[in-house]
Amino acid sequence: QVQLVETGGGLVQAGGSLRLSCSPSEGTLRYDTMGWFRQAPGKEREWVSTTRRSGGTYYADSVKGRFTISRDNAKNTVYLQMNSLKPDDTAIYYCAAAVNRLITSSVENQQMYRYWGQGTQVTVSS
Repeated sequence: QVQLVETGGGLVQAGGSLRLSCSPSEGTLRYDTMGWFRQAPGKEREWVSTTRRSGGTYYADSVKGRFTISRDNAKNTVYLQMNSLKPDDTAIYYCAAAVNRLITSSVENQQMYRYWGQGTQVTVSS
């Protein structure tokens, strides 16, 4: 079964930066919609950002202006550049993907993404 593999997590001080990457472990599936979600300790998993091959990038209000999502379609890879990190950003970050194009109103819906990674830990110290 195709899985997505995230890399780039780690421990960083508040105000620092990290860059997450996500690629499929195998296969030639092409994903139109790729995104990031995160789950902090004791909290529900929440949407962070999404990009579509067909156009459009979207961000949660909590990360807007600090995080940037991008993708390399040739590598079927999505990135999340995280700047000005805060302790509240501490979470396990999950990559998710859908082969089909998700409509704008659906990009935050976890149920719409078929493929998921195992997650990578991001810890921001104060």
